[in-house]
Amino acid sequence: TLAQGRARQLLSPTSFTAIGGHISHPCFPVSVIVIMPPKGSKVSKQSQDGPADVKKKAKKRNQSYSGYIYRVLKQVHPKMRISKQAMSIMESCVEDTFERLATEVSKLSRMSKTQTVSSREVQSATRLVLPGELGKHAI
Repeated sequence: TLAQGRARQLLSPTSFTAIGGHISHPCFPVSVIVIMPPKGSKVSKQSQDGPADVKKKAKKRNQSYSGYIYRVLKQVHPKMRISKQAMSIMESCVEDTFERLATEVSKLSRMSKTQTVSSREVQSATRLVLPGELGKHAI
């Protein structure tokens, strides 16, 4: 289109003018200062890229219970293995149980009108959330 052609013409390298180390363009009121090394001087790649001591961003780690599930499995049945799908199901089960316990602990601490969660609330929540013998043995 006509507008795209005009934009290409305005932004072409020939439309920029260099005046004493400044680059300016008729559409952009701000000029950019360009600092170039003297001709014939060698510049190391390290100084072009930036400081050498800049550290890369660490990857955000996803929380997972799979290592713990695997350890417990090996304690109970040393020769047994677990598939990825089964590990995913176990992971969901642990997350769901943790979420239910946390919700119950939150309710109990609100009922006792305290901002701090104590071991007493956690034990009570465990008895309430886990059924029968499992709740008794979990404490």
